[in-house]
Amino acid sequence: MGIPIKNAEAIRRMRESCTIAATILARLTEQVRPGVTTYDLDQLGRDLIASFGARSAPHGYTIGSRKYPAYTCLSVNEEVVHGIGTIKRILRDGDIISLDVTVEYNGYIGDNALTVPVGALDPKVAKLLQVTEQALALGIAQATVGNRIGDISLAIQQFVESHGFGIVREMVGHGVGQKMHEEPQIPNFVDRKRNRTEEIKPGMTLAIEPMVNLGRHEVRTLADGWTIVTADGKPSAHFEHTVLTTESGPEILTIPRSAVPPLSQT
Repeated sequence: MGIPIKNAEAIRRMRESCTIAATILARLTEQVRPGVTTYDLDQLGRDLIASFGARSAPHGYTIGSRKYPAYTCLSVNEEVVHGIGTIKRILRDGDIISLDVTVEYNGYIGDNALTVPVGALDPKVAKLLQVTEQALALGIAQATVGNRIGDISLAIQQFVESHGFGIVREMVGHGVGQKMHEEPQIPNFVDRKRNRTEEIKPGMTLAIEPMVNLGRHEVRTLADGWTIVTADGKPSAHFEHTVLTTESGPEILTIPRSAVPPLSQT
């Protein structure tokens, strides 16, 4: 089965779902501050998703007998991805939190993430965030028609490793559309087992998402069966956009509605 190519109607729906996902992510980001719990943020995410008439794609997502219990993925410090909001996790000055919002609207998925500081950061951690975000931009720049998926992987890997950070191997970017995970897989490193990766063509929608560790690349899964953490306990950063490939270059679809007023602080 090849990489799905979206027609005009599918692209229209993708734009809608991605705009909603990005707007919710922006709203959640506004509420990140010391003293807030990840449960508070997840419940806000739930309410915002409902207010747009959308559905949380990860909520109830099943692997084996396990269902993901939260509405967003909120990963703090050494948590890489799939962190579950809990009243016990209170954000403190100097933390970082990765907010990952994925919604389904009108039959299509919008997927995006970013990592933000909670107060003042250690300079090394601030550099981690900067490098990971820049790596995403460099990966997106390679999502041009005629290139190959491996060109995205190589751009991300070379930039990240030039700064001495570790690239997570166990989770990768992916196609996205009617399903949360479609072909192709988009590693953030060059997979030597794949001699020739897929050619990029117009109409592909790709979730590009570098996951970068301050220390080594190894990770492990917590007892909840979902939360992935760095094996060495050092912080990790995660940035993601859903991108449409076009003849005129890659287009980022996960852009928030600028006209939406900010939430009032409570």
